[in-house]
Amino acid sequence: MKIFYAVQATGNGHIARVRELIPYLKKYGSLDIFLSGENCSLNPGFDIAYRSKGLGFFYNNSGGLDYSKTIKALHLNRVWKEAHQLPLEKYDLIINDFESITALACKIKKLPSIGFGHQASFQSNKVPRPSTKNLFGELVLKKYAMASQYVGLHFEKYDDFIHLPVIKNSIQTAKPTNKGHVTIYLSHYGNLEILKALEQCKDISFEVFSPKVSNVIENGNVKFYPIDNKKFSQSVLSAQGVITGAGFETPAEVLHLGKKLICLPIKNQYEQQCNATALENFNVPILKDISKLNKELILDWYNSSINYNEKRMQPSNNNSLIEKVVELGTKTVTVDLLNNSTHEAFAANFG
Repeated sequence: MKIFYAVQATGNGHIARVRELIPYLKKYGSLDIFLSGENCSLNPGFDIAYRSKGLGFFYNNSGGLDYSKTIKALHLNRVWKEAHQLPLEKYDLIINDFESITALACKIKKLPSIGFGHQASFQSNKVPRPSTKNLFGELVLKKYAMASQYVGLHFEKYDDFIHLPVIKNSIQTAKPTNKGHVTIYLSHYGNLEILKALEQCKDISFEVFSPKVSNVIENGNVKFYPIDNKKFSQSVLSAQGVITGAGFETPAEVLHLGKKLICLPIKNQYEQQCNATALENFNVPILKDISKLNKELILDWYNSSINYNEKRMQPSNNNSLIEKVVELGTKTVTVDLLNNSTHEAFAANFG
């Protein structure tokens, strides 16, 4: 079997997930990966067959989307051309982790695909949303990377096609410790904004992982580290708690480890607003802005004996998960071929 896996690289979580799943996918045949996007911070660490700048999202230093930079990076002519050029016809299974060029290519070439990942779960209205829905946000989540069938991932099994998170084996098998520091990953804020919030608590050590530094920078009780997946995982494993955005992979790992967690969703990013709503069910404090991250709140959270993570996050069984994706993909291809044959026969007899 020839497998094509399209990966959205506008965030580090997608890359971390595919890296974990590669060995399971290769059990079923050859694997080619299409990496789309250019504002992730991780070194992929795997072979890439196709690469594109994709349709990326960029953020400013105050916790929100940078619409100007995002629009400037939008080149629809290039996207259309790349969609036509992707040689998807030679693959037996197309897996799409929220990647729009592959979705467009499948539509143009009338090929079936499996929408896989966290965003795929939002095809279900049972997934938690904020009290006020964002119609544009709903449209993006449901239409940005459409597929024939979906296998979603989320914090809980909200629907029958939704599975639990993919959590790195290195996290699952690790023995967490507590060295007393707090790990920070808030890439949607500038380092000065982060420093201003954290330097209020002089007695707590903070390890900040930032895409905006290339070397370790120490400022009092705050250390800034370049993005490094291994060092970040080590920091989380030995932390008292973690403060991060309301993404998917990192909160899932922190909850799996039973660590304390605070989340600051990216402003005007609807998916993160939805995740924040879901995380409230795990007793995770949600802050709308970094200005809310004051000394009193940090100290209360840090010193609290309350178990914020009463529901320990359980991971998917990766082998069973990929088996489900392949099984669904095979059925989808078979149904599609039957439909095409039916249409061709109809056209031959009555066309």
